[in-house]
Amino acid sequence: MAVQKSLRLAEVAGLLNLPLHGDGDKWLQGLAALDSAGPQQLSFLANVKYRSQLNSSAAGAVILHPSMVDDALAAKPDRALIVADDPYLAYARASALFDPVEKPRAGVHPSAVLESDNVHPSASIGANCVIEVGAEVGEGSVIAAGTVIGRDSRIGKHCLIHANVSIYHGVSIGDHCVVHSGVVIGGDGFGFAPSSVGWVKIHQLGGVRIGSRVEIGANSCIDRGALNDTVIGDGVIMDDFTMIAHNVEVGDGTAMAACSQVAGSAVIGKNCTLAGNIGVVGHIHIADGVHLTARSLVTKSIDKAGSYSSGGSPLMESNRWRKNTARLAKLDELYRRVQAMEKQLRTLHEDEN
Repeated sequence: MAVQKSLRLAEVAGLLNLPLHGDGDKWLQGLAALDSAGPQQLSFLANVKYRSQLNSSAAGAVILHPSMVDDALAAKPDRALIVADDPYLAYARASALFDPVEKPRAGVHPSAVLESDNVHPSASIGANCVIEVGAEVGEGSVIAAGTVIGRDSRIGKHCLIHANVSIYHGVSIGDHCVVHSGVVIGGDGFGFAPSSVGWVKIHQLGGVRIGSRVEIGANSCIDRGALNDTVIGDGVIMDDFTMIAHNVEVGDGTAMAACSQVAGSAVIGKNCTLAGNIGVVGHIHIADGVHLTARSLVTKSIDKAGSYSSGGSPLMESNRWRKNTARLAKLDELYRRVQAMEKQLRTLHEDEN
């Protein structure tokens, strides 16, 4: 079990820069959901449908919206509260305060292989890492055990590259990025030319450019470009098992849930959201601010912001897709009614003859 951190409520509120009600000297040892939190845990109420759990919760303190303060105190006048306009965002920031994982100390493990002189002295290089010729590791970055940084690749400042990540040559990663275990960045794109003797490999001569504040989930792959670079913008987040093919561009602030797959040379705009198991075909453009619901297949460009769905059927606007999907349940009934009407028409026709 992880070692728990203990913080006084006043410290938590101060670090979050949020007002509090109640005993600021109360000690807290982590976060928990409303229905399971104990007297030494901080909880939060971000969704009004869980409001009924507030009165019965044993949480030592609760993060909630100003509109709920009076009700919370009416039920329990001595309840400790942290007040936030966006309780979910406050919870996200509070989670960092209680994270028990300690940053490794600066230095290079004796088993690591450093072929480069461009590793900042404040960086931490774990066991069995390989940093190839010309690679750069920036200030305060952590490269965990078994990770390989290929030649002439660059890792920016204060990044966390977890264990067993493979970063090929010619990859650039910005500052404050997190890359989880099993990720492969800069592998060859799927480029082959047919010939009479079989497939001829197209050597992938581009690289990968990743912006700052990017997080890449476990076992994801980002292929290098064939000629130009594959580009991932600032603030992009990718869940586990995301696949980005060669020459794809992903705009700033876009979020991609697990098992999203983007084919070669597709361009995804800024601040888009791709729910789980999205497929995007190659060489199309998706505008800024597009939301794709789970398991949608995008087969053509989208030129305006909005929510789109297909769920395995051809893509259409979400409102239209929901109506059509609801009507599918009545399809058999409609079919039988049409059959009955056709039978009646045949009978009428036969009687007339």
